[in-house]
Amino acid sequence: MFDDRLQPILKRYKELNHLLANPSVIADLAKLTQLTKEQAELAPIIKTYLEFQEVNKSVQETKDLLKQPNLEKGLEELAKDELSNLEKKQTVLAENLTEMLSPKNPLDEKNAIVEIRAAAGGDEAGLFAADLFRMYVRYSESQGWSVEQMSANEGGIGNIKEAILKVCGKGAYGKLKWESGVHRVQRVPVTETSGRIHTSTATVAVLPEIEREDFTINPDDIEFEAYRASGHGGQNVQKVSTAVRLRHKPTGLIVTAQSERSQFQNRERALDILRSKLYNIEEAKRKSSIDQTRKQQVGTGERSEKVRTYNFPQDRVTDHRINESFFNIAEILNGRIEPLLEKVIKAEIKENDKELDD
Repeated sequence: MFDDRLQPILKRYKELNHLLANPSVIADLAKLTQLTKEQAELAPIIKTYLEFQEVNKSVQETKDLLKQPNLEKGLEELAKDELSNLEKKQTVLAENLTEMLSPKNPLDEKNAIVEIRAAAGGDEAGLFAADLFRMYVRYSESQGWSVEQMSANEGGIGNIKEAILKVCGKGAYGKLKWESGVHRVQRVPVTETSGRIHTSTATVAVLPEIEREDFTINPDDIEFEAYRASGHGGQNVQKVSTAVRLRHKPTGLIVTAQSERSQFQNRERALDILRSKLYNIEEAKRKSSIDQTRKQQVGTGERSEKVRTYNFPQDRVTDHRINESFFNIAEILNGRIEPLLEKVIKAEIKENDKELDD
């Protein structure tokens, strides 16, 4: 099942063990560090594969035992129980190996920039956007990641027209990228007197944070403007123009930042957002030029896709990419989205694995 893909890894692991015993490698600290790191990355795969082989062997031996004629009833029952446990372990190990062998996106380990926008539904859409904002903050905190608010455009009743977060932590983009798309809510708004259920939407875009050295923006392509930041309703108007608006002339992209007290800091934040957006545009162009031979089951995470529906009357959240529902909306909106993300990621890994086996 995994032999063809594991053989090159096993071969490389043996080579690494041999190299790490070489005195010339041991004397070269940089080389030693590099090879030790590579060995550490391969070790869990090798360990899981060897365990998988052992379980496979035990499964076959138990099946052979059950085929024996005139097997004592007590021994037969024990063998059946043992086979059931072994097959469960076999399934778990196969899933773990599939995940370990799935192609890794180097961007997945990066920080994430999360952009939340209220869409159709007026004030109710803004309130829903605020719910999503809190959900991502609480989920990020549960993962041990730090969250910075880069920009926010708030309404007057606790809603959010647009907010941009920077989530810092290993693997933040790899997890949160699955939130990109259209989120829909069905509920009775607090302002609705007749009890009628409204449907509103908010969009989420998740981008990897791109370092300066990875993507360069021509300064001549940027139009800069500073303005005075203010809270909603015109409150807290600053006397100094610290908020920043950047326009990328070739694409027309506009980004703003006003959460920091200094113009310089806001300019740096705006550049971070712009850099990630431009990188994403270039990646989209590159991907569209490649002939993709499969239709993805889970989706690509593009902004136009419908991701979930949050149905309050039925206390149900449905993920449309995997056609599966989850219950307890209050808990989910309080940041408990890990079970939802795991299901989506596993479905994608399964589909990718099917591609590799075809």
